[in-house]
Amino acid sequence: MNRTAKAFSVLLGGLAGGAACAEPPAMPAAVPGAAPAAPALPNTAGPVRVRLADVVHADYRDAVMSVVNKPTVSTKATAPDLICTATMYEWLFDHPDRVALAWQRLKVPAVPITDAGNGLFSWTDEHGSEVVWRTVGTFRDGRVWYATGKVKPGPATPSVPVKAVAVLSHPQKAAKDGVASFSTSVQLFLVSDSRAANLALRLLGPAAPKVAEQGAEQFLEFFNGVANYVQKNPTKADALLAPPGKK
Repeated sequence: MNRTAKAFSVLLGGLAGGAACAEPPAMPAAVPGAAPAAPALPNTAGPVRVRLADVVHADYRDAVMSVVNKPTVSTKATAPDLICTATMYEWLFDHPDRVALAWQRLKVPAVPITDAGNGLFSWTDEHGSEVVWRTVGTFRDGRVWYATGKVKPGPATPSVPVKAVAVLSHPQKAAKDGVASFSTSVQLFLVSDSRAANLALRLLGPAAPKVAEQGAEQFLEFFNGVANYVQKNPTKADALLAPPGKK
């Protein structure tokens, strides 16, 4: 579970951050050649499909689409169906800092995430890495995150600039009394023009797609693991998800 708790930070931190892990790196898969098509998203009106660009705020649209249309790496994953209170599940995605803290309270090492205010979150490490992200678009049962920053794999290595987009979808089914079954998936796109990032991809070689898929699955488990625990242990939810310093 250590890798699960790290996955959210590592994936948003980028390719070099994953390559620096002692365990197999959790990073998006290499997709050489043509860029993947921008994901189609479900519309609140029903089966109509809309473009990703239509749901991203105008201030971030160009930046997001530049990452999605020409990623250095990309991948996607789907998690097993999860039963959870709908309001709680949405709350977890709005508070990744408290999810990271929950893992720590469950005695699972997790990189701290900071709520910087105004919807902005960040993480840093002892080497000088720093990544910030926010929700830049929403759609029915989903959202779009955009992240920027730099990752420094170690004290003697250069910083690697990164930009990333995560498109998260969690449609509900079989809802009753506020509890629903969720089928959650994520599409991840990352851009880094650094030599270190390109070297990491070459070193992974044919293993990159599988490593990436596992990393994306861990990204989902970062949230789903806590959601599942809270659903099964509702009396412990308040203490587990309390702000820092409170239980």
